[in-house]
Amino acid sequence: MNLTTVTIEKPLELNFILGQTHFIKSVEDIHETLVNTVPGVKFGLAFCEASGKCLVRTTGTDAELVKLAEKNALAIGAGHSFILFLGEGYYPINVLNAVKNVPEVCHIFCATSNPTEVIVAETEQGRGVLGVIDGFPPQGVEAEEDVVWRKGFLRMIGYKF
Repeated sequence: MNLTTVTIEKPLELNFILGQTHFIKSVEDIHETLVNTVPGVKFGLAFCEASGKCLVRTTGTDAELVKLAEKNALAIGAGHSFILFLGEGYYPINVLNAVKNVPEVCHIFCATSNPTEVIVAETEQGRGVLGVIDGFPPQGVEAEEDVVWRKGFLRMIGYKF
């Protein structure tokens, strides 16, 4: 078995969700879930089929995001993995539970805009995602002024009142 990391290539401001599912039907079901959860959402989705033709299956509402998802899915190359890029101004917090509730979705590895590396294992049979490195390590523990900033920030962006 060989271990490698695949760096997610994307513009810094874009959020994405990386997960695992179990069926080709996921492509259409995740698409439908997104447009029903956030009307007008811009996204690109790629799914690595793990049997049959073993193709990267894609869909989305934004051609550039679909191409970005396709490129990253090919780089990861792990059967039944999917990567979903959200357009600028759209966030995982608004769609994550809906995506997790798609019957075929087995696992979410991350939902982030951080720089991310995917840890991939490769055997003679194929590739699988072991986990992710999402962002950077802690630089310490928050002080009182950091708590004040955190609470203010969440209220400023409308996620707390």
